[in-house]
Amino acid sequence: MRKELKIGIGAVVTVCVAAALYFFYTFDPEAQPLFPKCPFLLATGHECPGCGSQRALHSLLHCNIGAALKYNAFMVLAIPYVFLGIYLQYLGGKKRFPGVEKFFFGRWAAAVLLVVTIAYWVLRNLWKV
Repeated sequence: MRKELKIGIGAVVTVCVAAALYFFYTFDPEAQPLFPKCPFLLATGHECPGCGSQRALHSLLHCNIGAALKYNAFMVLAIPYVFLGIYLQYLGGKKRFPGVEKFFFGRWAAAVLLVVTIAYWVLRNLWKV
């Protein structure tokens, strides 16, 4: 690889890391949300399954698990499931553990995930009433 290309890649990586660290230490989703308000929340006054995900992720990044669970417990508990899917799909887990993929991402898994999502959606709004 040419020396200029290595320097360019190093500069881009350095700028990205510096921007990420600045964002990590200065951004507060309570004061300045990154995404627009949830249309479902605005229309009904009730939270959808995704409401609070940005604040929950922010809390997780700052190692505040209690606050993350308060903002959106479903998203926090779904993170291992997402990482399992990434491992199986992109890191060779599908070949190593084909039964795991079939169990967690098969036909019935989608139905179970849908039921759990809807149950969380309903229960989180009933809990706050």
